[in-house]
Amino acid sequence: MARQRGPATGGKDQAGNTNSGTSTGGEGGDRGNDRGRRGPRTGGPQQRESRSKLYAEDVVKINRCAKVMKGGKRFSFAAFVVLGDGKSKVGFGKGKAKDVALSIDKAVRDGEKNVKPYPIIEGTVPHEVEGHAGASKVRLIPAAPGTGVIAGKSVRAVLEKAGVHNILTKSYGSRNPINVIRATINALERLRTRQQVQEMRGVEL
Repeated sequence: MARQRGPATGGKDQAGNTNSGTSTGGEGGDRGNDRGRRGPRTGGPQQRESRSKLYAEDVVKINRCAKVMKGGKRFSFAAFVVLGDGKSKVGFGKGKAKDVALSIDKAVRDGEKNVKPYPIIEGTVPHEVEGHAGASKVRLIPAAPGTGVIAGKSVRAVLEKAGVHNILTKSYGSRNPINVIRATINALERLRTRQQVQEMRGVEL
């Protein structure tokens, strides 16, 4: 009687090649080894501790980009953040990374460099002004106390971080949130107080 043999774990195949009996899973095994060589992923929850402690932040938009590689898709993220202290200082920043939390941290660090003071008087702007950025245009109109911030999401994020409590706004053209924020910042840069105008013109108003 012939004895039955178990599954072969080695030897040679029909082509005469040596078979060790272990499988690496093809390309999947190689990708697994690559991940091991790259080390652990960074930018997890522990990165959130490095965010700004001086200013309040508002994440306006996060873009996701997918790059098709040989082993699949590789994702990256771009964050756009608005920062301010609620006392006339406001700015924005951008950050790109392979992780959402890390991209936000980069945007916050970039935004801290761009924070500037703007003339905000009694919770509103001193006069009507328009700002432009690309195909977007934003108009800021001073309002009486109790009006509130009448604005869209992107414009509101900037004005609230700047400490504006009463204002009327109107947005024209492109509604891209990044351009709208840039246009709002451009409008704030054009603001002038009564004292600044007197010094510029050399007259008393």
